[in-house]
Amino acid sequence: MDKLLFSAIIGLIAGVIDIIPMIMQKLPRYSTVSAFFHYFFVSIIILNVDITHIPWWLEGGVVGLALTIPMLIQVGHSDKKSLPIIAFNAILLGTLVGLAGHYISVS
Repeated sequence: MDKLLFSAIIGLIAGVIDIIPMIMQKLPRYSTVSAFFHYFFVSIIILNVDITHIPWWLEGGVVGLALTIPMLIQVGHSDKKSLPIIAFNAILLGTLVGLAGHYISVS
């Protein structure tokens, strides 16, 4: 399987995992769609980047959090309570994406 296709599939899975609680909470549709595409593209970036001096197991969480910082700034302006949840999700999903990319071999 092509690495880009593999990372897109992982991105779809990560996006769905992120939006399930949002759908259950009946959050606005634009927020849900935005979060889905955010994790879809973050997953592609995580699985196709190699940052020197960062261990492979830490890379996904670092990249996931770094790419979520603009969203944290935007959301934090109006809802400070959700910042730790969003940051935790970014680290957790980024780490899981990185682990999936490491342990699931792509030929």
